[in-house]
Amino acid sequence: MNANLIESDPAILMGKPVVSGTRITVELILEKLSAGESVDQLLKSHPRLTSEGVFAALRFAAETLRADVVYPTTGQDAREPLGR
Repeated sequence: MNANLIESDPAILMGKPVVSGTRITVELILEKLSAGESVDQLLKSHPRLTSEGVFAALRFAAETLRADVVYPTTGQDAREPLGR
């Protein structure tokens, strides 16, 4: 698998992470999949996108969240990070 399938360039969509060679953002892929769209539907809607690009976007999102601080949305003080 190509580790360079996701890129972020300030000249492309203000630096949002995109699948290399496209203007398809990781955010768009996550939104469509979370809304119930299948990978096949996503690929049909975006002919330049590949299944490898979709899975690279998912890996990128997982790795980004793993390294991020998670803030509670309910319950305890929302200004305090969890697990720190």
